[in-house]
Amino acid sequence: MNAQREESDLIGSRGVPPDVYFGIHTLRARDNFPLTGVPLSAHPELVRALASVKEAAALAHGELATLPAARARAIVAACREIRAGGLRDQFVVDVFQGGAGTSSNMNVNEVIANRALELLGHPRGAYEHLHPNDDVNRGQSTNDVYPTAVKLALRDAAGRLMDGMSVLANALTDRGGAFAKTYKLGRTQLQDAVPMTLGHEFDVFALTVRDDAVLVQRAAEALCEVNLGGTAIGTGLNADPGFGRAVIVHLAAVTGAPVHQARDLMESTQGMGAFLQLSGAVRQFALRLSKICNDLRLLGSGPTAGLGEIRLPALQAGSSIMPGKVNPVVPEAVNQVCFDVFGADAAVSMAAQAGQLQLNAFEPLIAHLLLNSLNRLDSACRLLAERCVLGIEANEARLRDLVERSPGLATALNPVLGYQRTTDLARRSLLECRSVRELASESGLLTDEQIDVLLDHERLARPEL
Repeated sequence: MNAQREESDLIGSRGVPPDVYFGIHTLRARDNFPLTGVPLSAHPELVRALASVKEAAALAHGELATLPAARARAIVAACREIRAGGLRDQFVVDVFQGGAGTSSNMNVNEVIANRALELLGHPRGAYEHLHPNDDVNRGQSTNDVYPTAVKLALRDAAGRLMDGMSVLANALTDRGGAFAKTYKLGRTQLQDAVPMTLGHEFDVFALTVRDDAVLVQRAAEALCEVNLGGTAIGTGLNADPGFGRAVIVHLAAVTGAPVHQARDLMESTQGMGAFLQLSGAVRQFALRLSKICNDLRLLGSGPTAGLGEIRLPALQAGSSIMPGKVNPVVPEAVNQVCFDVFGADAAVSMAAQAGQLQLNAFEPLIAHLLLNSLNRLDSACRLLAERCVLGIEANEARLRDLVERSPGLATALNPVLGYQRTTDLARRSLLECRSVRELASESGLLTDEQIDVLLDHERLARPEL
């Protein structure tokens, strides 16, 4: 077995295992932050984004001749391997870390440097030929690299969430069309209201999801303003002349994202506005998605002791003691994802306000929680659509019976009989367990033909027709 390679930093020297691509800075960070057990590699979007920033930087240095051409090419090649999924197990620092993301940045710098050294024909750790800081990190700081990469990673994850939201909205619209002629009773404050269609109920759910997708899209667009080129605090200290302009052009080409340099690099370095905007949009969607799940569970409650208006797909046995019990497991699971997002938004808000002066040290938490929220909501949308919504059936007989028996039908007679008379009909309907139709006919105040017209389900549900 090969001996460990010796590496040094300002703290001292340590042996680094011969089979790894990271170096002493990563090794110390791994030891210093055993907090979550979740490594940087658990967020492949962020690893790809960090490698994209490093590739763009090397391309800019190659263009400006501020880095030897062979080194720039080797760095670019190593970055492309990482972006393609290579060396993923080498990104080992914990997602929670002190230093505003320095440990993540150095993990990436060291892996790229050692892979680039191999491509140049040198052993790992031979940093005199290509250095993690002097070459891979040239013209950069954690404080502009990490926020830029986080924004790119979040933009990718937000794009996937929007795709998942579209899948869910389409499924809801599908059920809306299937139930377009299925009449039911609406409810306000969980009390009988007036008739509507089950299809309209699902169309409303779909519109809710589509509206929130617009908010997520706007927040994703705001992530394209980055502080790359600002180095430590936004002044651009130690960046080569022309680097800031060139690296943004190359980053846009590498990622395909319409990134642009921030209007004020210092504000962008310390400001958390884009993250808060995204977290707020995601929180709103999670709140409204949770409400949709609550409604589905309520509409499907029963099968005999609840509303029982719809039947959710039966996916698994619901009890270890009650035979035949089936639970609304998919909406319940999605509810839990939403609850997790609510908590994440609160933590993101705390982290965003806790930054001091020219830097926020808590971006690793923001990145981790927002990536989790986006990815989990994407999975939740697809699960809800495919394993629940598309399989929902209407309980036609139950829906029809509830409409006919409801005292709320008296509302439709208001324009003809007046509020006081219809109130009396509604009261008697409830007390005597008789339908409004029957009582109105018995009263002689209206003919059966008039009653049929006034209480026609389609007219009541769609009065504009």
